[in-house]
Amino acid sequence: MSSDQQYPYGTHDPYGQNPPDPHVTQTWEGQTWDTQYQPVVEPAPHAQDTPHAPHPQHTPYPQAAQYPQAAAETAYLPPVGAAPAAYPLPPEAAAAPASGPVPAGPVPTPGVPVAYGPQGATYGPAPEPAAPGSTAGAQPAASGSTAGAAPAGIGSTAGAEPAYGAPTTLGNARVTDAQRARAEGRSPIIPPGMQPAGLTALTGLLLAATAGVSEYLLLVPLIALQALTAAGWFRLNGMWPARQGIALAFAGGLAADAVLLAAGREHAPAAIIGTLGVWVLLTLVLQLRSHAPADERMYGLMATIASAALTIVAAGFLAAAPDAVAAGGAAVAVAALARALPLPGAASAAVALLAAAGAGIAAGAVTGAGTEAVLPALGAGVCALVGLRVASYDYPSRFVHMTAGVALPLTAAAPIVYLLGRALG
Repeated sequence: MSSDQQYPYGTHDPYGQNPPDPHVTQTWEGQTWDTQYQPVVEPAPHAQDTPHAPHPQHTPYPQAAQYPQAAAETAYLPPVGAAPAAYPLPPEAAAAPASGPVPAGPVPTPGVPVAYGPQGATYGPAPEPAAPGSTAGAQPAASGSTAGAAPAGIGSTAGAEPAYGAPTTLGNARVTDAQRARAEGRSPIIPPGMQPAGLTALTGLLLAATAGVSEYLLLVPLIALQALTAAGWFRLNGMWPARQGIALAFAGGLAADAVLLAAGREHAPAAIIGTLGVWVLLTLVLQLRSHAPADERMYGLMATIASAALTIVAAGFLAAAPDAVAAGGAAVAVAALARALPLPGAASAAVALLAAAGAGIAAGAVTGAGTEAVLPALGAGVCALVGLRVASYDYPSRFVHMTAGVALPLTAAAPIVYLLGRALG
């Protein structure tokens, strides 16, 4: 094997004794970008037979007139060595189709934009834009496209309204009543409804039934009422989660109950006011230790104090006379149910007050208080309407209805039941 065959780019000279011949041009015999055509070039005789001449030490650069000749000689670069002559490559053939069903539709043409449709539709060249005044979709569909691939309303005229699906009657299940009312621009007052009213009535009747039996038995519905009050007031003010504030307010209610049981009904005002003062001071200390911004601390302070005050005031049922608690609990129960009836606003309020008065008369007949129980019952009915109104404000959620909507009618009635019951002796 000659040195040209073994080293196609020149004689191997590791020590640089034989410099390369400038008349021998190195060529690249790999695949180029143009794979369609490659000319047949015979090997040059001087590259094989002509021996290498001694190279002078200093060879001057060729003159400017020699550049055209050099360019003409290197237009088609001959292969180096005794390699056989190159042959033209066969024309490229399209790849064989893969196994499986072939999607229908025309083969995209290079340079033509492709229109993309919905899922399941075939792809083809994008249709030409419609002329002014013509209807949308007037162009015939491309060959291979399936019928009905276009969505509803595409084939209608440009000015016609698009077609939509069948309307729904229930709406989105994830959208709450409060969100839907806010989106529709309706009133921010949303009454709790019949289910919270039923829970209020059940709690009121339990208070009325256990008041004359035992103070400790009265604690069962009273503690449940205080827990609902503490949680519902925070959620009504948009503060959630607020576990620390809810626990603090609920603890204040339990402390008031314990102080009332220890001090007795005759010292009820001092026990309630003293507990409230201690809890306000405790809330201030906890808020001063908070690292929240000043506005958030003030908002949390007011919400915590209000929730603790309402929870502690609910202990007034434990301090009131048993006859007044029976009349007030029954009055709030029937007033909440009457208010939940589908009646106009004024008529619903009037019916609720009349029902509260009737419940007071019935409770007085059972307990032996007579008609004197009408006044505490009527006052409890008014406070129940106020509590329902507060629980209905500012687009309340279902959680607010099931906590504040249940507890606030009874909690608001506790001070009136205590005061009127004490006034009547």
